Amino acid sequence: MGVNASVLAIDAGNSKTDVALIGEDGTVLSTARGGGFQPPVIGVETAVDVLASAIGQALAASGEPVGSVEHVSACLANADLPVEEAELAEALLGRGWGRTVEVRNDTFAILRAALDEPRGVAVVCGAGINCVGMVPDGRTARFPAIGRISGDWGGGSGLAEEALWFAARAEDGRGEPTELVRTLPGHFGLGSMYELIEALHRGLIPAGRRHELTPVLFATSAAGDAVASALVDRLAGEVVSMATVALGRLGLLAEEVPVVLGGSVLAARHSRLDEGIARLLSERAPKAVVQVVAEPPVLGAALLGLDHTGAPAGAHRRLRAYYT
Repeated sequence: MGVNASVLAIDAGNSKTDVALIGEDGTVLSTARGGGFQPPVIGVETAVDVLASAIGQALAASGEPVGSVEHVSACLANADLPVEEAELAEALLGRGWGRTVEVRNDTFAILRAALDEPRGVAVVCGAGINCVGMVPDGRTARFPAIGRISGDWGGGSGLAEEALWFAARAEDGRGEPTELVRTLPGHFGLGSMYELIEALHRGLIPAGRRHELTPVLFATSAAGDAVASALVDRLAGEVVSMATVALGRLGLLAEEVPVVLGGSVLAARHSRLDEGIARLLSERAPKAVVQVVAEPPVLGAALLGLDHTGAPAGAHRRLRAYYT
C-alpha cells in the first residue's frame, strides 16, 4: 500500500517556486520547481497560476488527485502582512489543492528549515531584509518588512544604493573620500562615478544590475576602506537589532536559542559582517546561538505543514533526512 499524501509544501520566492508533496509518514512523494511568485507585479490570480503549474507537476508525478492533500503549507514571498497572508490563503483554498491552507511569509520557511523545533529567530538579508521568530506554542514575532516606510534598512539593493550615494558625494566633494569612487564604476568598466551615474540614469546599465554592486561594497570594505566598512558595520547593527527585538517579543532574550541567518548577503559569510553580528549579539542576547541556514526553504514549509497536521516526530526526522 502506498503512502497517502498529507502535506503540499510550497516555498515561493520572487525568482522561483519549489513544491513538495509529503506523505503522512514524512516521505517525500514528489517535488517540482516553477517560476517566481510576484502578485504585486502580475496580480494574485496570475501569480497563483504560476504555483498551479508546479503543483500540477508534483501531483502528476505522485499520482495523487487534486484535492487529496490534507493540508497546504505555503510560504510565499510578498506575503508581508497578515492581511496579505489571509488573502493569499483564500486564493489557494479556492484552487482546491487541499482541505486546509496556511500561508506564511517565506522567511518562516527559512527559519523552520534550520530548526528541529519551531523555536528561534531568523534574519534574512537578500535583496531586502526581514526577520521573524516563532515558539512552539504558536506565538510569532515579525516586522512588516516592506522597505523604508516600515523602518527597514539594509538588504542587497539598499546597500548598493547607499554605496552609490557615498561614492557620488565623494567624487563631487560633498562627502568624505572613499575607494568606492573607483571600485563601483570599475565594476562596469567605467572610469568615474559621473560615467556610472549617467549610465544608470540613461538606462545604459539596467537598474536590475545595481545589485552587482553589493559584493563590490564588501570587497572594498575588506580592503580597508572606512566608508564601506561603516556601511557593513551598520548592516551588522540592523541584523542584531531586528533579531533582539524579535527575541524580546517572544521572551527569549535570556535563553539559549538559535538566531538563524539566511539570504544571499548573510550566506556569503563576509568576515567583518559575521564578526560584527557575533559581537553585537553577544552583548544584547549573550545566550543566542548564531547559525547560517544550509537547508532548502521548502523543507521549512513542509515541516510547518507536519507541525500543523500533528505528525509524529519520526515523520519530521524522515523528512529532514531527505533534504539534509
